[in-house]
Amino acid sequence: MIRPSALLVLCLTLLLPMAAVARLDGPLEVTKPGKVRDLAQIRSSRTLRVLVNQSRNSSGEVQGQSIGVEYHRLRAFEQYLNGHARDGQEINLKIIPKAKDQLLGALARGEGDLVAPGELLDVKAVHKISASEPIASGVPLWLVGVKGERRFTRLEQLSGRTLTLTTGSAAADAISQVNQKLALHKRPPVKVEWVDPSLAVEDVLEMVQAGIFHLTIVEKPIAERWSKILPKLRFDKQVVISEPGDEFWFVRQDASMLRASIDRFLKTYRTPSDQDVAFQRIYRRLYQVRNPLARADRQRLEKLRPVLQKHAREQGMDWLNLAALAYKESSLDPGARNSGGPTGLMQITPSAAQRVGVNNIESLDSNVQAGARYLAMIRRKFFSSPKLNERERMAFVLAAYNMGPERVQGMRTEAKRRGLNPNQWFFQVERIAMEQVGMGGVSYVNSVNKYYLAFDRERESLEPPAPKIASRK
Repeated sequence: MIRPSALLVLCLTLLLPMAAVARLDGPLEVTKPGKVRDLAQIRSSRTLRVLVNQSRNSSGEVQGQSIGVEYHRLRAFEQYLNGHARDGQEINLKIIPKAKDQLLGALARGEGDLVAPGELLDVKAVHKISASEPIASGVPLWLVGVKGERRFTRLEQLSGRTLTLTTGSAAADAISQVNQKLALHKRPPVKVEWVDPSLAVEDVLEMVQAGIFHLTIVEKPIAERWSKILPKLRFDKQVVISEPGDEFWFVRQDASMLRASIDRFLKTYRTPSDQDVAFQRIYRRLYQVRNPLARADRQRLEKLRPVLQKHAREQGMDWLNLAALAYKESSLDPGARNSGGPTGLMQITPSAAQRVGVNNIESLDSNVQAGARYLAMIRRKFFSSPKLNERERMAFVLAAYNMGPERVQGMRTEAKRRGLNPNQWFFQVERIAMEQVGMGGVSYVNSVNKYYLAFDRERESLEPPAPKIASRK
């Protein structure tokens, strides 16, 4: 017989937000554990391996301009180390992007020398890791919604509502604790929707502004930074998520000289006043996603569903991929025209359509047929490798649709040379695209991906069940 106290503990456990079970973005490259290196070995190798949060907010660089908050600090640290070199040999940074929840484990295994997350990160669960002096102290978590929707003043008011969080969010423990309190009062828990691993914290904020997601929680500095780009965001500062935390860099405990150098550097480092100039200039030019399931758009999608499903099925594709691309290209308007030649729902050019055997793209059916065939051709000729999973394959196809397949293949080659995963677009090969051609193509793929994820969340309602066949008596 289960005692009441044990039963209560079991119930509380079931109400806690579950850890994210993330689908892999792409096949992981095998990384051999490295030897622990202190400053002497780093100087000897002339390379400082920095594990960074793959979020563009933390570590993005666009055509030589740093838009990631940690890039400025890391480059300054690189200069600091080189300014104190006795032999004149310069150290270069090797940036290794990882998902936030993988950073400390990779450091413990010796895959890098330093972790620079750019967000709050809990070190308690990982042994042999040492934190630097605080980079930022007393950092609170803010509840983020969109202007015009209900405001909140207490965390308990979120009972029964859904929070959208990225894997590794600093809010997870706080939500677990509030759910225990809610359970004791027999109130519904706060639900947590862990986002797809192709989304970073800035993507979630963009989708909250669009109304695709409704609520999330992020660190105050991240919220303030992105409010300059996403003006519809609302911050419920009165909601106390948890006690404010401190942001750190992290090294192995046995890298004491590196830790000492970091602490000396941080005592004198000051954030440049113009740190966000490039960030704001680049992102303000970018396309910002809208809610593709607003009432009018949903009605248009319902009308277009049969033709999208028909041609997606013929090419072995998910019809929601075609729908997401069509929404990005034409806002689901079959009559859309572009002065440069792209036409119709899929905004395909006559020359591209002719390459796949479609000579007339004026009708809706032929336009979708041409778009689906063209995507399938790119997939078949350039991205058919079994090393790619289907999500990553589609991301590469979209990048090639926008930038050209040969250029994207060249980016994959460069990614491999740099130690990035050439079979993963999101946060890996896209870094090369950001550096070589800017944010345009990266934003294009990201936007279509967000529309796909928005549609996929509603797949059941967007795909009415097949009619039942009456049985003969």
